[in-house]
Amino acid sequence: MMADDIATVQKEFNNLNEYSIQFNKWFSKTIGVWPLPSSTSKFEKIVTRILIIVCSIITLFVTIPSMLHFILVKEDIISKLKSLGPISYCFGGGLNYAVLLLRKNDIRYCIDHIEADWKVITRMADRQVMLKNAKIGRIISCCIVGFLQIGTFCFCTILGVFKRTIKIGNNSMEIYVLPSPAYKIPVDTNPGHDIVLCFQYLAAYITSATVVSAFSFATVFACHASGQLTIMIIWIEEFINRPQEENKNVHIDKISVIIKHHMRILSFLERAEHLLSPICFMEMFKNILSICLFSYCILAEWSEHNIRILGTYIITVINITLNTFLICYIGEVLTERCKEIGDMVYMTNWYRLPKKDILNLIMIITRSSVEYKMTAGKIIDMSVITFGNIIKTVFGYLNILRQTTML
Repeated sequence: MMADDIATVQKEFNNLNEYSIQFNKWFSKTIGVWPLPSSTSKFEKIVTRILIIVCSIITLFVTIPSMLHFILVKEDIISKLKSLGPISYCFGGGLNYAVLLLRKNDIRYCIDHIEADWKVITRMADRQVMLKNAKIGRIISCCIVGFLQIGTFCFCTILGVFKRTIKIGNNSMEIYVLPSPAYKIPVDTNPGHDIVLCFQYLAAYITSATVVSAFSFATVFACHASGQLTIMIIWIEEFINRPQEENKNVHIDKISVIIKHHMRILSFLERAEHLLSPICFMEMFKNILSICLFSYCILAEWSEHNIRILGTYIITVINITLNTFLICYIGEVLTERCKEIGDMVYMTNWYRLPKKDILNLIMIITRSSVEYKMTAGKIIDMSVITFGNIIKTVFGYLNILRQTTML
C-alpha cells in the first residue's frame, strides 16, 4: 500500500524531495528567503532581490512609525503597553527575516542534503519510513500556516477595519484605529487609514511568513532527521541479526554503511542547528514578550466586554503559545531520538558478533552519548522543560505588569 503511495507522490511531484519541502518553498519564495540554486535564471534572481527590498521597506515603514509613536507620544501606561505587543511581534519578525536572509547557505545545504538522501536511499522499506516522516512534516507545516496566517488576518481585520468607540468627557465618538499605532500619519479618516492599514496587512503577512518559513524549516528538517535515525536503527538491527548465508542485497551487512549514514545525520543536524539557533533565540524572547503583553491586553479589555477584541487577543496568545511549544518539542524529540541510537545498540545481541564489529558498535554508542541539542543562541536548550520555564516567566512578568499599573 505504501509503495503505491510512493509511486503516486513521485508521479504528482516529479520527485519525492519536492513533496517534502513544498510548503516551505511556497512561503519562502513570497518573501525572497528561498535559496536559489546556481542554475536559476538571471531574471528570477533580480525578481528575488526586488522582492527582498520591497519586503524590507514595508516592514520598516510599519515598524519605525510604531516605535516612534510608542516613544514620543504621551499616553497613559496602559495604552502604551497595549500598543507594545504588535510592535514587538513585528520587530521580532523583522529580525527573523534578516536571519533567514543571512543563513540562506545553511538552508540550501539542508535542502540539498534531503534531496541527496532521497537519491541515495533506494530500498522500498526505507523510503516508506522517509515518506511517512515527510507526511508528518507536511501536516505540521500546513497547521502552522493555517493557524498563523488566519490568526494574523483576523487580528489586523478586527483591530484595523472596524471603528472603535472612545469616550471624551461625557461624549462618545467612533474613530478608526490601527492594529499597530503610527506616528505623525493621519489615520483618523480615509484614505490615510486605508493606505496605512494596507501596509500593515502586508507587514503582518511578511512577519508571519518569516515565522511560518522558520518553523516549517525546523519541522521538515526535524522530521527528516527523525526518519533517517529510524532507518539507521533498522539497519543496525539488520546488521546484528543478519543471517550470514543471506543474500547481501537484502540486508545491510557492512558497518561502514551505518557509520557513514550516522555521520551524515549528525552533519545535517549540526547545520540545521546552526540555522535555527539564532531564530529560536529571538523567537523565545519575542514570544515571551508577546504572550505577556497580549495577555495584559486581555486583562485591560476585560472590563469593556468587547467579545470581538477579546477573542482576537485570546487567539493571538494561543497561536504564539502553540508555536513556542512546537519549537521546544522539536528540540526535545531530536535529542531523545539521537540518544535512542546508543540505547538501542546496547540492548541488541551485540555480544554475538565478532570482536571487530563489537568495537565498531561501541564507537556508535560512544558518539550517541554526546547529546545533540537544539539551542536558542547556544545558550538555552530547546525542550519541554524550557517551555514550562517560558510559561512561568510569562506569568511572572504579567503579574508584575498588573500590579505596577494597578489593573
